[in-house]
Amino acid sequence: MRLSHMMEDMARDARDASRQLRRMGREQKDDALRLMAKRLLEHQEEIIEENQKDLPLAREVGLSPAMIDRLTLSPSVIADMAGGLREVAGLPDPVGEITGMWKRPNGLQVGRVRIPLGVIGFIYESRPNVTVDAAGLCLKSGNAVILKGGSEAIHSNIILGRLLAEALKETGVPEKAIQVIPTTNREAVNILIGLDEWIDVIIPRGGEGLIRFVADHSRIPVLKHYKGVCHVYVDQSAPLNMAEEICFNAKVQRPGVCNAMETLLVHEAVAPEFLPRMVRRFRDAGVEIRGCPRCLALIPDIRPAEEADWPAEFLDLILAVKIVTDMDEALDHIETYGSRHTEAIITSDYGRSQRFLAEVDSSVVLVNASTRFNDGNQLGLGAEIGINTSKLHAFGPMGLEELTTTKFIVYGQGQTRK
Repeated sequence: MRLSHMMEDMARDARDASRQLRRMGREQKDDALRLMAKRLLEHQEEIIEENQKDLPLAREVGLSPAMIDRLTLSPSVIADMAGGLREVAGLPDPVGEITGMWKRPNGLQVGRVRIPLGVIGFIYESRPNVTVDAAGLCLKSGNAVILKGGSEAIHSNIILGRLLAEALKETGVPEKAIQVIPTTNREAVNILIGLDEWIDVIIPRGGEGLIRFVADHSRIPVLKHYKGVCHVYVDQSAPLNMAEEICFNAKVQRPGVCNAMETLLVHEAVAPEFLPRMVRRFRDAGVEIRGCPRCLALIPDIRPAEEADWPAEFLDLILAVKIVTDMDEALDHIETYGSRHTEAIITSDYGRSQRFLAEVDSSVVLVNASTRFNDGNQLGLGAEIGINTSKLHAFGPMGLEELTTTKFIVYGQGQTRK
């Protein structure tokens, strides 16, 4: 069968499955999720065997040790995947929630109710555990999903998709609600993002190159974030011990993720006291500092920052640092170089904290907390399918509620329009 025909058949099947999912209540979806978790644990040896087929190719194509670590499925990782499915089963079901109801002068009762998005095309790289996370979230929110993982995880994704679909069938849920595209052919992405007759939204998750390609070529709406250029601004009134702990956590705890701090902005009033000790701590942790001219005047042996460093997502133990004259300069810098992902202010001044919250145009804005908290689980969503930095239709981590939309419902008693 030609690839295009196979993809069209998958999309049609997903559309049919999404229609059937509209009739499913929470209990049936949760039963399926729990059985999916059980099947993963029962078949972990088979999953690991298939995963081992992916690892040699990953090494051959030169994936970094960190990426290979993300690709590897161990018993503990599989247990976490199963636990994630059970956790999603325990979350409230957003589908069918009435978000508002009001009465018009003519007696009509008008309301809004949450409904699934429909069919989601999910394109992602490397991490096969994402296959399970995305499938679970989409099922709970009533969406069918077509999953296109990276070629480096093809064997892992196929076995996971098969086990999940078998669990769906056993619980009376349409098995085509979860489908993994079984090919490494890159043309599959081009075909998928053109199937606008059957697919409602595309969510890409991976490197900036992948996301920009999908956004530039898709005929279907795309929920995306290109990169996480996250800032922490240490205000003139910041408690410096608190600022030190937050900044260290934001950069060092996991430097290779999208919510890690990439640029540190420090008010000139506290820079002489704060920066030398902060830089020493960063250096002890292996962080390379790239500083503005005012930083170099204070700490001469750091590397000078270049213009390319300010919009950079390093995803590594590298940090750009700038001393700012005031909060206006900090806000201007974030507006110029930020990526609408995550920004934080460290301050004891309530007025400046509220101004920062109001003026910074990012998906998550924090006061006196690490940027690392921009995560669906950490924010109480239970789980997330990704972080959207475009504002339509959701902004920030996308959990179950963000995988739904609303439609109007109207109750009448024979009213006609005059």
